[in-house]
Amino acid sequence: MNELFFLLMSNPQAAQGQQGQGGGGWSMLIFFLAIILIFYFFMIRPQQKRQKKEKEAREALQKGDKVVTIGGIHGKIVEKRDHTFVISIAPDTNIEVEQSAINITGVDAKKE
Repeated sequence: MNELFFLLMSNPQAAQGQQGQGGGGWSMLIFFLAIILIFYFFMIRPQQKRQKKEKEAREALQKGDKVVTIGGIHGKIVEKRDHTFVISIAPDTNIEVEQSAINITGVDAKKE
């Protein structure tokens, strides 16, 4: 407590709540805006672009395309529904998965 009192008394302007420099608040505001812009352009915007590409790639999948789910299951699309795919993983064995469960990096563009 004594250190705080000493620091406040050594700078009388700080004790009264005044800043020693004029415009100190503006420099902090500009600094925070710069940080927000950096986060937006280097983190948020690229993530939004990646999500948009993945969504378009999932919507472009058709019957007969080979896919890999995020769980690692390999199969071929037998039916496309509103928000799901029916995938054949073995003869007479079909599973239904969400469109978001398809790993876009594991999609084989070739059709048989």
